[in-house]
Amino acid sequence: MAGTREGAIAAAQGLYDDGVYLAHLRSLVAVPTESQMPDRLPDLHRYCSEALPGVMEGMGFEIRLLENPNPGRGPVMLATRIEDPSMPTVLVYGHGDVVRGLGGKWTDGRDPWAVTQVGDLWYGRGTVDNKGQHLIAIEALRAVIAERGSLGFNAKVFVETGEEVGSPGLRALMQRDRDLLAADVFIGLDGPRQTTFMPEIKLGARGGVAFDLVVRLRDHAHHSGHWGGVLADPGFILAHALASIVTPQGRIRVKGWLPAKVPDSVLQATRAIVFEDIPGLPEADPDWGEPGLTKAEKIFAWTSVIMLAHITGHPDAPTNAVQGEARARLQVRHTVDVPGEAIIPALRAHLNEAGFAHIEVIPVMERDMFGASRTDPADPWVGMVAGSMARTANRAPNVIPNSSGSNPSNIFAEELGVPVIWVPNSYAGCNQHGPDEHALAPLLREGLGLMAGIWWDIGAGAAPKR
Repeated sequence: MAGTREGAIAAAQGLYDDGVYLAHLRSLVAVPTESQMPDRLPDLHRYCSEALPGVMEGMGFEIRLLENPNPGRGPVMLATRIEDPSMPTVLVYGHGDVVRGLGGKWTDGRDPWAVTQVGDLWYGRGTVDNKGQHLIAIEALRAVIAERGSLGFNAKVFVETGEEVGSPGLRALMQRDRDLLAADVFIGLDGPRQTTFMPEIKLGARGGVAFDLVVRLRDHAHHSGHWGGVLADPGFILAHALASIVTPQGRIRVKGWLPAKVPDSVLQATRAIVFEDIPGLPEADPDWGEPGLTKAEKIFAWTSVIMLAHITGHPDAPTNAVQGEARARLQVRHTVDVPGEAIIPALRAHLNEAGFAHIEVIPVMERDMFGASRTDPADPWVGMVAGSMARTANRAPNVIPNSSGSNPSNIFAEELGVPVIWVPNSYAGCNQHGPDEHALAPLLREGLGLMAGIWWDIGAGAAPKR
Protein backbone atom coordinates (compact mmCIF):
# COMPACT_ATOMS: atom_id res chain seq x y z
CA MET A 1 0.00 0.00 0.00
CA ALA A 2 1.54 3.31 -1.06
CA GLY A 3 -1.02 5.98 -0.23
CA THR A 4 -0.43 9.72 -0.35
CA ARG A 5 0.52 12.52 2.01
CA GLU A 6 -2.83 14.16 1.41
CA GLY A 7 -4.56 10.87 2.19
CA ALA A 8 -2.74 10.57 5.52
CA ILE A 9 -3.69 14.12 6.51
CA ALA A 10 -7.30 13.50 5.51
CA ALA A 11 -7.33 10.24 7.47
CA ALA A 12 -5.98 11.97 10.60
CA GLN A 13 -8.54 14.75 10.43
CA GLY A 14 -11.18 12.15 9.65
CA LEU A 15 -10.55 10.67 13.10
CA TYR A 16 -11.66 14.03 14.49
CA ASP A 17 -14.63 14.34 12.14
CA ASP A 18 -15.86 10.81 12.89
CA GLY A 19 -15.65 11.25 16.67
CA VAL A 20 -12.87 8.71 17.20
CA TYR A 21 -10.48 11.31 18.58
CA LEU A 22 -13.14 12.66 20.97
CA ALA A 23 -14.08 9.20 22.22
CA HIS A 24 -10.44 8.40 22.96
CA LEU A 25 -9.95 11.78 24.63
CA ARG A 26 -12.92 11.15 26.89
CA SER A 27 -11.41 7.85 28.01
CA LEU A 28 -8.12 9.54 28.90
CA VAL A 29 -9.59 12.57 30.66
CA ALA A 30 -11.76 10.25 32.78
CA VAL A 31 -8.67 9.00 34.66
CA PRO A 32 -7.93 11.51 37.49
CA THR A 33 -4.15 11.63 37.15
CA GLU A 34 -3.34 14.39 39.65
CA SER A 35 0.36 13.84 40.25
CA GLN A 36 0.51 16.29 43.19
CA MET A 37 -1.67 13.94 45.24
CA PRO A 38 0.02 10.75 46.54
CA ASP A 39 -3.25 8.84 46.65
CA ARG A 40 -3.55 9.17 42.87
CA LEU A 41 -0.56 6.87 42.24
CA PRO A 42 -2.88 3.95 41.28
CA ASP A 43 -4.55 6.22 38.72
CA LEU A 44 -1.17 7.13 37.23
CA HIS A 45 -0.46 3.44 36.82
CA ARG A 46 -3.91 2.83 35.37
CA TYR A 47 -3.37 5.55 32.80
CA CYS A 48 -0.14 3.95 31.59
CA SER A 49 -1.19 0.30 31.84
CA GLU A 50 -4.83 0.46 30.75
CA ALA A 51 -6.12 3.78 29.36
CA LEU A 52 -3.33 4.63 26.89
CA PRO A 53 -2.65 1.03 25.82
CA GLY A 54 -6.37 0.72 25.16
CA VAL A 55 -6.25 3.70 22.82
CA MET A 56 -3.19 2.29 21.00
CA GLU A 57 -4.50 -1.24 20.65
CA GLY A 58 -4.01 -2.63 17.14
CA MET A 59 -1.39 -0.07 16.09
CA GLY A 60 1.49 -2.52 16.13
CA PHE A 61 3.34 -1.07 19.11
CA GLU A 62 5.00 -3.10 21.85
CA ILE A 63 3.88 -1.50 25.11
CA ARG A 64 5.71 -1.71 28.41
CA LEU A 65 5.53 0.03 31.75
CA LEU A 66 8.72 1.65 33.02
CA GLU A 67 8.61 2.02 36.79
CA ASN A 68 9.89 5.26 38.28
CA PRO A 69 13.23 4.97 40.12
CA ASN A 70 11.77 7.31 42.75
CA PRO A 71 9.47 5.36 45.11
CA GLY A 72 5.93 6.68 45.18
CA ARG A 73 6.20 8.46 41.85
CA GLY A 74 4.30 7.66 38.66
CA PRO A 75 5.53 5.38 35.86
CA VAL A 76 6.17 5.89 32.15
CA MET A 77 4.37 4.17 29.31
CA LEU A 78 6.74 3.32 26.48
CA ALA A 79 5.17 2.11 23.23
CA THR A 80 7.73 1.00 20.63
CA ARG A 81 7.36 0.19 16.94
CA ILE A 82 10.64 -0.72 15.22
CA GLU A 83 10.15 -1.21 11.48
CA ASP A 84 13.82 -1.26 10.49
CA PRO A 85 16.83 -0.43 12.70
CA SER A 86 18.40 1.44 9.77
CA MET A 87 15.48 3.88 9.66
CA PRO A 88 15.34 7.07 11.75
CA THR A 89 13.80 6.73 15.20
CA VAL A 90 11.49 9.37 16.68
CA LEU A 91 10.85 9.62 20.42
CA VAL A 92 7.34 11.05 20.80
CA TYR A 93 6.71 12.69 24.19
CA GLY A 94 3.67 13.49 26.27
CA HIS A 95 2.71 13.55 29.94
CA GLY A 96 -0.38 11.87 31.32
CA ASP A 97 -0.44 13.60 34.70
CA VAL A 98 -2.45 16.76 35.29
CA VAL A 99 -2.72 19.45 37.96
CA ARG A 100 -5.47 19.23 40.54
CA GLY A 101 -8.92 18.94 39.04
CA LEU A 102 -10.42 21.66 41.30
CA GLY A 103 -13.83 20.05 41.15
CA GLY A 104 -16.65 22.35 42.23
CA LYS A 105 -14.89 25.46 40.90
CA TRP A 106 -15.66 24.99 37.20
CA THR A 107 -18.30 27.11 35.49
CA ASP A 108 -21.82 25.67 35.40
CA GLY A 109 -20.75 22.71 37.54
CA ARG A 110 -18.65 21.12 34.79
CA ASP A 111 -16.91 17.89 35.73
CA PRO A 112 -13.12 18.18 35.31
CA TRP A 113 -12.97 14.43 34.57
CA ALA A 114 -15.32 14.59 31.61
CA VAL A 115 -15.08 16.35 28.25
CA THR A 116 -17.86 18.92 27.95
CA GLN A 117 -18.36 20.52 24.54
CA VAL A 118 -19.54 24.13 24.37
CA GLY A 119 -19.28 25.18 20.76
CA ASP A 120 -15.61 24.98 19.75
CA LEU A 121 -14.46 24.76 23.37
CA TRP A 122 -13.87 21.29 24.85
CA TYR A 123 -13.66 21.54 28.64
CA GLY A 124 -11.93 19.00 30.87
CA ARG A 125 -8.76 18.59 32.90
CA GLY A 126 -6.04 17.45 30.52
CA THR A 127 -7.80 18.38 27.28
CA VAL A 128 -4.74 20.49 26.46
CA ASP A 129 -2.30 19.80 29.28
CA ASN A 130 -1.45 17.25 28.13
CA LYS A 131 -3.71 14.32 27.26
CA GLY A 132 -5.35 15.95 24.27
CA GLN A 133 -1.97 16.88 22.82
CA HIS A 134 -0.15 13.56 22.99
CA LEU A 135 -3.34 11.94 21.70
CA ILE A 136 -2.92 14.09 18.57
CA ALA A 137 0.49 12.52 17.98
CA ILE A 138 -0.85 9.01 18.52
CA GLU A 139 -3.88 9.42 16.24
CA ALA A 140 -1.70 10.94 13.52
CA LEU A 141 0.59 7.90 13.74
CA ARG A 142 -2.50 5.71 13.38
CA ALA A 143 -3.56 7.61 10.25
CA VAL A 144 -0.15 7.29 8.57
CA ILE A 145 -0.01 3.55 9.30
CA ALA A 146 -3.48 3.14 7.78
CA GLU A 147 -2.62 5.18 4.68
CA ARG A 148 0.90 3.92 3.96
CA GLY A 149 0.66 0.48 5.54
CA SER A 150 3.65 1.39 7.69
CA LEU A 151 5.27 4.44 9.25
CA GLY A 152 8.46 4.36 7.23
CA PHE A 153 10.41 5.11 10.42
CA ASN A 154 10.69 3.81 13.98
CA ALA A 155 8.57 5.38 16.70
CA LYS A 156 8.77 5.31 20.49
CA VAL A 157 5.85 6.92 22.31
CA PHE A 158 7.02 8.02 25.77
CA VAL A 159 4.33 9.25 28.17
CA GLU A 160 5.42 10.13 31.70
CA THR A 161 3.22 10.90 34.71
CA GLY A 162 5.19 13.45 36.73
CA GLU A 163 5.69 16.53 34.55
CA GLU A 164 3.39 18.70 36.65
CA VAL A 165 5.62 18.12 39.69
CA GLY A 166 8.93 18.56 37.87
CA SER A 167 9.31 15.04 36.43
CA PRO A 168 10.90 13.46 39.54
CA GLY A 169 12.94 10.40 38.66
CA LEU A 170 12.89 11.16 34.93
CA ARG A 171 16.63 11.64 34.51
CA ALA A 172 17.46 8.50 36.47
CA LEU A 173 14.90 6.54 34.46
CA MET A 174 16.43 7.72 31.20
CA GLN A 175 19.89 6.80 32.38
CA ARG A 176 18.68 3.37 33.45
CA ASP A 177 16.74 2.72 30.22
CA ARG A 178 18.97 4.63 27.81
CA ASP A 179 19.06 1.82 25.23
CA LEU A 180 15.27 1.48 25.22
CA LEU A 181 14.87 5.21 24.62
CA ALA A 182 17.60 5.76 22.01
CA ALA A 183 16.34 7.95 19.16
CA ASP A 184 17.41 10.42 16.48
CA VAL A 185 15.03 13.20 17.47
CA PHE A 186 12.60 14.12 20.25
CA ILE A 187 9.21 15.49 19.19
CA GLY A 188 6.85 16.47 21.98
CA LEU A 189 3.41 18.04 21.99
CA ASP A 190 2.68 20.39 24.87
CA GLY A 191 1.96 23.99 25.76
CA PRO A 192 0.15 26.88 24.11
CA ARG A 193 1.27 28.60 20.95
CA GLN A 194 1.51 32.34 20.36
CA THR A 195 -1.36 32.53 17.88
CA THR A 196 -4.49 30.63 16.93
CA PHE A 197 -3.94 31.32 13.24
CA MET A 198 -0.48 29.91 12.52
CA PRO A 199 1.38 26.72 13.52
CA GLU A 200 4.36 26.78 15.83
CA ILE A 201 7.37 24.86 17.04
CA LYS A 202 9.37 25.42 20.21
CA LEU A 203 12.92 24.27 20.73
CA GLY A 204 13.46 24.02 24.47
CA ALA A 205 12.68 25.99 27.60
CA ARG A 206 14.03 28.59 29.94
CA GLY A 207 15.31 27.30 33.25
CA GLY A 208 14.00 28.41 36.62
CA VAL A 209 15.82 29.21 39.86
CA ALA A 210 13.93 30.23 43.01
CA PHE A 211 15.32 31.49 46.30
CA ASP A 212 14.43 33.38 49.47
CA LEU A 213 16.10 36.59 50.63
CA VAL A 214 15.93 36.74 54.41
CA VAL A 215 16.81 39.51 56.86
CA ARG A 216 16.98 38.13 60.42
CA LEU A 217 17.80 40.80 63.01
CA ARG A 218 16.26 39.52 66.24
CA ASP A 219 14.01 36.78 67.58
CA HIS A 220 11.05 38.99 68.54
CA ALA A 221 9.20 42.11 67.48
CA HIS A 222 9.41 45.12 69.83
CA HIS A 223 7.00 47.96 70.65
CA SER A 224 7.08 50.57 67.91
CA GLY A 225 6.71 53.52 70.26
CA HIS A 226 9.65 52.52 72.40
CA TRP A 227 11.87 51.06 69.71
CA GLY A 228 10.86 52.66 66.41
CA GLY A 229 13.72 54.68 65.00
CA VAL A 230 16.14 52.93 67.33
CA LEU A 231 16.08 49.35 66.09
CA ALA A 232 16.96 48.55 62.50
CA ASP A 233 13.86 47.66 60.47
CA PRO A 234 14.26 44.43 58.44
CA GLY A 235 11.42 45.38 56.10
CA PHE A 236 13.17 48.53 54.91
CA ILE A 237 16.56 46.80 54.70
CA LEU A 238 15.07 44.07 52.51
CA ALA A 239 13.26 46.65 50.38
CA HIS A 240 16.57 48.42 49.65
CA ALA A 241 18.23 45.11 48.81
CA LEU A 242 15.41 44.23 46.42
CA ALA A 243 15.65 47.66 44.82
CA SER A 244 19.32 46.98 44.11
CA ILE A 245 18.41 43.94 42.00
CA VAL A 246 16.33 45.78 39.41
CA THR A 247 15.88 49.40 38.42
CA PRO A 248 12.53 51.16 38.92
CA GLN A 249 11.79 50.12 35.33
CA GLY A 250 12.59 46.45 35.92
CA ARG A 251 16.04 46.32 34.30
CA ILE A 252 18.21 43.64 35.93
CA ARG A 253 21.31 44.97 37.73
CA VAL A 254 22.92 41.70 38.87
CA LYS A 255 26.13 40.90 37.01
CA GLY A 256 26.08 37.35 35.71
CA TRP A 257 22.32 37.11 35.30
CA LEU A 258 22.18 38.38 31.72
CA PRO A 259 23.38 36.67 28.53
CA ALA A 260 26.79 37.85 27.40
CA LYS A 261 25.73 37.06 23.83
CA VAL A 262 22.61 35.69 22.17
CA PRO A 263 23.35 33.50 19.09
CA ASP A 264 22.44 35.05 15.76
CA SER A 265 20.19 32.11 14.82
CA VAL A 266 18.21 32.68 18.03
CA LEU A 267 17.89 36.42 17.45
CA GLN A 268 16.78 35.84 13.88
CA ALA A 269 14.09 33.37 14.95
CA THR A 270 12.96 35.53 17.86
CA ARG A 271 12.56 38.67 15.75
CA ALA A 272 10.33 36.77 13.32
CA ILE A 273 7.86 35.63 16.00
CA VAL A 274 4.25 36.65 15.43
CA PHE A 275 2.00 37.28 18.45
CA GLU A 276 -1.78 37.41 18.70
CA ASP A 277 -3.73 39.59 21.11
CA ILE A 278 -5.94 37.22 23.11
CA PRO A 279 -8.95 38.89 24.83
CA GLY A 280 -8.66 38.85 28.59
CA LEU A 281 -4.86 38.62 28.68
CA PRO A 282 -2.69 41.60 29.72
CA GLU A 283 -0.63 43.65 27.33
CA ALA A 284 3.11 43.93 27.82
CA ASP A 285 4.28 47.06 29.62
CA PRO A 286 6.60 48.60 27.00
CA ASP A 287 8.81 50.42 29.51
CA TRP A 288 9.41 47.43 31.80
CA GLY A 289 12.52 45.28 31.50
CA GLU A 290 15.65 45.52 29.39
CA PRO A 291 15.48 48.65 27.19
CA GLY A 292 15.92 48.18 23.47
CA LEU A 293 14.56 44.63 23.41
CA THR A 294 11.33 43.59 21.76
CA LYS A 295 8.62 41.72 23.64
CA ALA A 296 9.74 38.47 21.99
CA GLU A 297 13.39 39.02 22.92
CA LYS A 298 12.48 39.72 26.55
CA ILE A 299 10.37 36.56 26.77
CA PHE A 300 12.42 34.06 24.79
CA ALA A 301 16.03 35.30 24.65
CA TRP A 302 16.61 37.16 27.93
CA THR A 303 16.54 36.72 31.69
CA SER A 304 13.61 37.73 33.87
CA VAL A 305 13.19 37.99 37.64
CA ILE A 306 9.91 38.30 39.51
CA MET A 307 8.92 38.54 43.14
CA LEU A 308 6.64 35.69 44.18
CA ALA A 309 6.09 36.89 47.75
CA HIS A 310 7.33 39.57 50.18
CA ILE A 311 6.45 39.64 53.86
CA THR A 312 7.37 41.16 57.19
CA GLY A 313 5.24 41.09 60.32
CA HIS A 314 1.62 39.92 60.07
CA PRO A 315 -0.16 41.59 57.10
CA ASP A 316 -3.47 39.98 58.09
CA ALA A 317 -3.24 41.50 61.59
CA PRO A 318 -0.64 44.30 61.76
CA THR A 319 0.78 45.10 65.19
CA ASN A 320 2.55 48.24 66.41
CA ALA A 321 5.99 46.72 66.57
CA VAL A 322 9.40 46.82 64.94
CA GLN A 323 9.67 43.41 63.32
CA GLY A 324 12.61 41.07 63.74
CA GLU A 325 12.56 39.46 60.30
CA ALA A 326 11.62 40.09 56.66
CA ARG A 327 11.54 37.62 53.79
CA ALA A 328 10.98 37.66 50.04
CA ARG A 329 10.86 34.86 47.48
CA LEU A 330 12.12 35.53 43.98
CA GLN A 331 12.24 33.47 40.81
CA VAL A 332 14.68 33.89 37.93
CA ARG A 333 13.96 32.50 34.45
CA HIS A 334 17.02 32.14 32.23
CA THR A 335 18.07 30.76 28.85
CA VAL A 336 20.96 28.37 28.18
CA ASP A 337 23.16 31.43 27.70
CA VAL A 338 23.19 31.89 31.49
CA PRO A 339 24.12 28.82 33.60
CA GLY A 340 21.47 28.10 36.22
CA GLU A 341 24.10 27.21 38.80
CA ALA A 342 25.55 30.73 38.48
CA ILE A 343 22.37 32.58 39.46
CA ILE A 344 22.62 32.39 43.25
CA PRO A 345 26.42 32.92 43.48
CA ALA A 346 26.04 35.98 41.24
CA LEU A 347 23.35 37.36 43.53
CA ARG A 348 25.47 36.66 46.61
CA ALA A 349 28.33 38.63 45.10
CA HIS A 350 25.98 41.47 44.11
CA LEU A 351 24.49 41.77 47.59
CA ASN A 352 27.91 41.70 49.23
CA GLU A 353 29.12 44.48 46.95
CA ALA A 354 25.98 46.53 47.64
CA GLY A 355 26.45 46.33 51.40
CA PHE A 356 23.95 43.58 52.13
CA ALA A 357 26.31 40.80 53.16
CA HIS A 358 24.11 40.03 56.18
CA ILE A 359 21.11 39.13 54.00
CA GLU A 360 20.72 35.38 53.58
CA VAL A 361 20.11 33.82 50.16
CA ILE A 362 18.36 30.48 50.62
CA PRO A 363 17.69 28.27 47.56
CA VAL A 364 14.18 26.82 47.52
CA MET A 365 12.72 23.86 45.68
CA GLU A 366 8.93 23.92 45.85
CA ARG A 367 8.99 21.39 43.00
CA ASP A 368 11.71 19.94 40.83
CA MET A 369 12.70 22.79 38.51
CA PHE A 370 13.78 22.11 34.95
CA GLY A 371 17.04 23.43 33.59
CA ALA A 372 17.40 25.57 30.48
CA SER A 373 17.62 23.95 27.07
CA ARG A 374 17.56 25.07 23.45
CA THR A 375 17.92 23.31 20.13
CA ASP A 376 19.61 25.55 17.55
CA PRO A 377 16.95 26.96 15.19
CA ALA A 378 19.42 26.16 12.37
CA ASP A 379 19.42 22.42 13.21
CA PRO A 380 18.44 20.26 10.16
CA TRP A 381 15.65 18.54 12.08
CA VAL A 382 14.13 21.93 12.88
CA GLY A 383 14.23 22.86 9.22
CA MET A 384 12.63 19.55 8.23
CA VAL A 385 9.75 19.83 10.73
CA ALA A 386 9.16 23.52 10.00
CA GLY A 387 9.16 22.80 6.27
CA SER A 388 6.62 20.00 6.70
CA MET A 389 4.32 22.22 8.75
CA ALA A 390 4.58 25.02 6.20
CA ARG A 391 3.64 22.59 3.43
CA THR A 392 0.57 21.40 5.34
CA ALA A 393 -0.59 24.81 6.61
CA ASN A 394 0.45 26.84 3.56
CA ARG A 395 2.37 29.21 5.82
CA ALA A 396 5.61 29.01 7.77
CA PRO A 397 5.30 28.32 11.50
CA ASN A 398 6.47 30.49 14.33
CA VAL A 399 9.86 29.11 15.40
CA ILE A 400 10.31 29.78 19.13
CA PRO A 401 13.93 29.23 20.25
CA ASN A 402 12.78 28.11 23.70
CA SER A 403 9.57 28.18 25.66
CA SER A 404 9.17 30.99 28.16
CA GLY A 405 7.97 28.45 30.72
CA SER A 406 9.40 25.13 31.89
CA ASN A 407 9.47 21.62 30.46
CA PRO A 408 11.90 18.67 30.60
CA SER A 409 13.69 19.53 27.34
CA ASN A 410 17.06 19.70 29.04
CA ILE A 411 16.78 16.17 30.40
CA PHE A 412 16.07 14.65 26.99
CA ALA A 413 18.69 16.76 25.22
CA GLU A 414 21.37 15.93 27.77
CA GLU A 415 20.60 12.24 28.26
CA LEU A 416 19.79 11.30 24.65
CA GLY A 417 21.93 13.87 22.84
CA VAL A 418 19.22 14.59 20.26
CA PRO A 419 17.44 17.68 18.90
CA VAL A 420 14.34 18.55 20.95
CA ILE A 421 11.32 19.92 19.11
CA TRP A 422 7.89 20.78 20.53
CA VAL A 423 4.72 21.20 18.47
CA PRO A 424 2.11 22.95 20.69
CA ASN A 425 -1.57 22.72 19.80
CA SER A 426 -3.22 24.95 22.40
CA TYR A 427 -3.59 28.71 22.88
CA ALA A 428 -2.91 31.24 25.60
CA GLY A 429 -6.52 31.49 26.75
CA CYS A 430 -6.98 27.76 27.47
CA ASN A 431 -7.04 28.13 31.30
CA GLN A 432 -4.58 25.30 31.82
CA HIS A 433 -3.80 24.79 35.54
CA GLY A 434 -7.03 26.51 36.53
CA PRO A 435 -10.75 25.77 36.50
CA ASP A 436 -12.30 25.58 33.01
CA GLU A 437 -9.24 24.20 31.21
CA HIS A 438 -10.32 23.71 27.61
CA ALA A 439 -9.10 22.88 24.15
CA LEU A 440 -9.94 24.94 21.10
CA ALA A 441 -11.36 22.23 18.85
CA PRO A 442 -10.19 23.68 15.50
CA LEU A 443 -6.60 23.58 16.80
CA LEU A 444 -7.01 19.89 17.66
CA ARG A 445 -8.18 19.11 14.13
CA GLU A 446 -5.43 21.24 12.61
CA GLY A 447 -2.87 19.55 14.87
CA LEU A 448 -3.91 16.12 13.62
CA GLY A 449 -3.21 17.23 10.07
CA LEU A 450 0.09 18.90 10.94
CA MET A 451 1.38 15.84 12.79
CA ALA A 452 0.24 13.45 10.05
CA GLY A 453 2.20 15.57 7.59
CA ILE A 454 5.31 15.47 9.78
CA TRP A 455 5.07 11.69 10.29
CA TRP A 456 4.47 11.17 6.57
CA ASP A 457 7.46 13.29 5.55
CA ILE A 458 9.81 11.55 7.98
CA GLY A 459 8.72 8.21 6.59
CA ALA A 460 9.12 9.50 3.04
CA GLY A 461 12.84 10.13 3.54
CA ALA A 462 12.85 13.80 4.57
CA ALA A 463 14.58 13.09 7.88
CA PRO A 464 18.15 14.45 8.13
CA LYS A 465 20.93 11.90 7.79
CA ARG A 466 22.27 10.46 11.01
